[in-house]
Amino acid sequence: MSQPSPPQPPAWYLLIHQLPPRPLYLRAKIRRRLGKVGALAIKNSVYVLPGRPDCLEDFTWIAQEAVSGGGEACVCRADFVIGLDSDALVERFKADVAARYEPVRAALDRLVRQIRKTRAAERDGLGARVLHLRKQAQEIGRTDFFRSNAGREVETIMAAIEHVRARGKPRAGASPVMPRADLVGRVWVTRADPHVDRLATAWLIRRFVDPTARFRFVDPANAAGRPGELSFDMAGATFGHEGDRCSFETMTTRLGLSDPALRHIGEIVHDVDLKDGKFGRPDAAGVAQLVQGLVQAHAESAARVTAALPVFDALHASFGGKPPASSSRPQRERRRRG
Repeated sequence: MSQPSPPQPPAWYLLIHQLPPRPLYLRAKIRRRLGKVGALAIKNSVYVLPGRPDCLEDFTWIAQEAVSGGGEACVCRADFVIGLDSDALVERFKADVAARYEPVRAALDRLVRQIRKTRAAERDGLGARVLHLRKQAQEIGRTDFFRSNAGREVETIMAAIEHVRARGKPRAGASPVMPRADLVGRVWVTRADPHVDRLATAWLIRRFVDPTARFRFVDPANAAGRPGELSFDMAGATFGHEGDRCSFETMTTRLGLSDPALRHIGEIVHDVDLKDGKFGRPDAAGVAQLVQGLVQAHAESAARVTAALPVFDALHASFGGKPPASSSRPQRERRRRG
């Protein structure tokens, strides 16, 4: 007997509400909340979001706020048959987010021109404006459900700004790039009791350098390396802090890894590890809490790294990242040889 196919997720969620004439602030509050989560109005008091779990959660909370304020509200699943075309609705979402990106994009364009005219030594003074625009872009990006061209354009300009700002700035202690082939089949040494930077770097090694990499955790007071070993995030490490970069950033830079999802993770790891607020990532606090949970749940360093792998896999996927096609090849080859 064949098994029934699992239910397909809905294409859309609808929030239908009716609010009382008083208090006046309730209407403004609900309108602001709907705008913040990126909902589109399709009729009076009828709003739509894509059929994603986080969108359902947003609508559920807004419906509860409406009811607690004396109104009525319900949330339902929807697949449009007549009157609304899903493809056209997707384009409406893209147009809406593009309109919200536009003032940020225009401000970034002006900033790029200004930075190019500014001497390298004076570019740090523009950091506050860069951070402000980055935060705005990240806030809008949470509702860019269908990866609009406007969002990609803003990401490209932001990357160009970081490149121009970094041009001409010295990197203290920067080391030459190592060929990735020289990093395979090695033992990696780092300090015991790994936290965010070491956990993220260990994940990076396993997923983008050597899926079969082995780790050795040492007491930093007696951290003697062995011939042929590589090290990270410790004194004199092969990959450590360079300039204002954490070890994760150093490794992605020196290996030439240009995956945008890795840049997002690097910014989060930097903000959590260095606590300098350089990137102002609002998601850094959540990642810091997850890492603290890993620390509490796994006292042994190797077990903690193993437990962190799927956490960073999920974080990478949340930014649209895909593991490299070669990431599982050495393991398959080793199984065949065995």
